[in-house]
Amino acid sequence: MAQKNPSNNKVTRYRKPLNINIGMIIFGVVFVYIIICVFTYFTDKHIVGYEVTKGSLSTNNIYKGIALREESIFYSNSAGYINYYAREGERVAYNDLVYTVDETGKLSDYINSAALGENALSDEDLSELKTEISGFVNTFSKDKFASVYDFKYGVKGTVLKLANISLLENADSLGNGSSLITYGNSASTGIVIYSVDGFEEKTPETLTTEDFEAKDYNKSQLVSNELVAAQDAVYKLATNDNWMIVIQTDEEKAKELLEEDYVKVRFLKNQDTAWGKVSTYTTADGQSLVGLSFSNSMVTFCTERYIDIELILEEDSGLKIPNSSIVEKQFYLIPEEYVTQGGKNDEYGVMRETYLEDGTQSTEFIETTVYNEEDGTYYLDDSALRIGDRLIKPDSTESYTISKQGSLIGVYNINKGYADFKQIVILYQNDEYAIVQSNTAYGLNVYDYIVLDASTVNEDDFIYE
Repeated sequence: MAQKNPSNNKVTRYRKPLNINIGMIIFGVVFVYIIICVFTYFTDKHIVGYEVTKGSLSTNNIYKGIALREESIFYSNSAGYINYYAREGERVAYNDLVYTVDETGKLSDYINSAALGENALSDEDLSELKTEISGFVNTFSKDKFASVYDFKYGVKGTVLKLANISLLENADSLGNGSSLITYGNSASTGIVIYSVDGFEEKTPETLTTEDFEAKDYNKSQLVSNELVAAQDAVYKLATNDNWMIVIQTDEEKAKELLEEDYVKVRFLKNQDTAWGKVSTYTTADGQSLVGLSFSNSMVTFCTERYIDIELILEEDSGLKIPNSSIVEKQFYLIPEEYVTQGGKNDEYGVMRETYLEDGTQSTEFIETTVYNEEDGTYYLDDSALRIGDRLIKPDSTESYTISKQGSLIGVYNINKGYADFKQIVILYQNDEYAIVQSNTAYGLNVYDYIVLDASTVNEDDFIYE
């Protein structure tokens, strides 16, 4: 059998020639261009515009203060069941009936048995109840659920006040037991309050840091139809319309407020405002306190010890811009008498000394932008001028050599499609925004567009957005 020739089994692979056509070339160019664009997009800083609007800055001037009033606590002379006849928060005159103490309990039984029958409420009475209910609804917050109990006691006191008029008229039906009822009349004129909390004798000087921890606050509510012992506290009177709210601040803020003398205060509960006279104190542990004294509104907050307020300090309003837009730029300082108008468009500029090819001295008009004018000095753009340039005063032989520079605070305006520096005057500033003066000669106007981040652009850069 004949052997196979190994050379006959060798197979050569056919190599297909690379066929490059115009379509592949175009595709390759487009692909490379896309890669370059994507790389540039993620590596370059993007210029973002910001529309200038009018506004004001809100600062955190909200405090929880402690209300201090002239309060006198009154105590029961006998034991028994107490019933109130004046609504909490109501002003009573000297010797007005405030409460009774029933030593036998018959009066309490009389109330509970509904022996009084039906009592129709007048329109005035209904209006009083509706006002109290709507005030609670408008200010209720789930975070302060304890206020529900204050509301409950307030409404209960209002109803008792209306019902007890009839009760007193029928007290004789109790027979001999009525002689065991002790009547508590007001010892002076004041606002009736049915709670005690241990702050009645407090002064700004005796307050401590712990007193401002509202979570540890404990108020004892005095309720009708409860059994009281002799010498138990039964009510108190706020005897003076002058009162004070004390807040915690740092020493610097305390000095700032003291310089104001009077500060406008907004009560967050009802959004009412009042002017408070400022005084400062220091606690034994070194904490700075500010007292705000008022001669009104005491009745509104007579049952509250902790009051949330907002200090309305001087509000600077103007054009609101982000701090990231603000930049500082250097300019040449040129006396105003060396600045003139000329050229084709009658623009601002200066006459600079120059020399012709034959050595003859001459002048040329250099157009430049004026960015500010202050005390007879113009701030001119430094792109066309140099330190040492000699300027000629118009219609004179006097000259001035450029040597001084100054800086201005401003932003880059992009209304015309390129970055144009505009000076700003900052009125007020916080961590994020600044309020700048509007309607200045060389500044911004409302609805102008500026660069959001000044670090992403140079002056005269074109904006392609």
